[in-house]
Amino acid sequence: MNIIQNPDRSQWESLLKRPTKSLATIEHTVEQIFEDVQRSGDEAIKKYTLLFDGVTLESNLVTPQEIETACNAVPDSLKAAINIAKNNIEAFHKAQRTAKVAVETMPGVSCWQEKRPIEKIGLYIPGGTAPLFSTVLMLAVPAQIAGCKELVLCTPPNKSEAIANEILYTANLCGIKKIIKVGGIQAIAGMTFGTTTIPKVYKIFGPGNQYVTVAKQLSTKYGMAIDMPAGPSELLVMADDSSNAAYVASDLLSQAEHGSDSQVILVSTSESFINKVVKEVEIQLQQLPRMQIAKKAITNSKCFLMKNKEEALGIINSYAPEHLIICSADEDFYINGVNNAGSVFIGNYTPESAGDYASGTNHTLPTNGFSRAYSGVNLDSFTKSITFQKITPKGLVGIGDAIELMADAEGLQAHKNAVSIRLKDVLNETTTA
Repeated sequence: MNIIQNPDRSQWESLLKRPTKSLATIEHTVEQIFEDVQRSGDEAIKKYTLLFDGVTLESNLVTPQEIETACNAVPDSLKAAINIAKNNIEAFHKAQRTAKVAVETMPGVSCWQEKRPIEKIGLYIPGGTAPLFSTVLMLAVPAQIAGCKELVLCTPPNKSEAIANEILYTANLCGIKKIIKVGGIQAIAGMTFGTTTIPKVYKIFGPGNQYVTVAKQLSTKYGMAIDMPAGPSELLVMADDSSNAAYVASDLLSQAEHGSDSQVILVSTSESFINKVVKEVEIQLQQLPRMQIAKKAITNSKCFLMKNKEEALGIINSYAPEHLIICSADEDFYINGVNNAGSVFIGNYTPESAGDYASGTNHTLPTNGFSRAYSGVNLDSFTKSITFQKITPKGLVGIGDAIELMADAEGLQAHKNAVSIRLKDVLNETTTA
């Protein structure tokens, strides 16, 4: 890992760049596939499934028999673990429910806000080298709590033309009926436009590689809503001499093994601690089955030695990490000062893996600095807020003059008339009475 000592603030932006391809190098490919899927539908889906996944499918719809077989193949011990995670995720997301907000802004003028579920949801679940069945829980559980009517799950097939047993078991556990064997850009395009086999949805959720991230962003040009830009995984650990170097190294590697384009960052005010962590990373790296993937990610990673905690906090907020671990004797300073992070893990005994799987928080989070403006997936991600208002005759008398004056000042006479015609009748009725 590259160790950078006390970098000047003017260098932070360049030093904190993610190891991702530029948008320009990806966007053209994504646009071509989108145009092809929009034009040719399932024929294009079939072509790109062969090109990118190496299989030709007679049907890309998962059958009830496939689901049953997969459920029987998952060990009972793993099923129990998945159930623990599901229960915790349900508990945390149910707690996010909010009541109707109602207020009488002035006598006779009542305004309120209610939340309604988004009816059609598309869930993208990465497959590839690590089928993320845990992401099914993170997306389907809050969608069910929110009351979304239709859930469509897309995930790429493996070389055996199948979906990982764990993904099918978890999807079935969460009540998902429509599961489609399609991945990557073509999956996002399919849910954006709709095909014979892939329903068009209203909002797409789920992480993915750089191509999936750009595909989701491109889908918004066609009127699609997305959860957030969520690309290659990343982790920043803030740790000092009160931390356990072996623990920190294990956390860094847990994110590095996601993919070669992942990035992990260590920030510390202790040079000796950084050196301990670097040694531990080398030791633990040799023991990982996914060593080659993690090793590539580690080459994109950095250790920052900062001169004080204020500078350390500054570089954390500048990086705006997807995941942030705080292991410091002065943890409250960092907790209170952090503004930009997707999800925060505090203390020596709170590994980031807990949030990835089973503690209850959601692991679908903004990456690539988007935590400056985006939140991670939560219950509200699956709803939209609708405002209502009702004005009585008394309320119209009280507010009408203000509306007329403002409409007149903007030169919108019809707006003014919509109030004036009503006010006239209300005032006449009052005079007559």
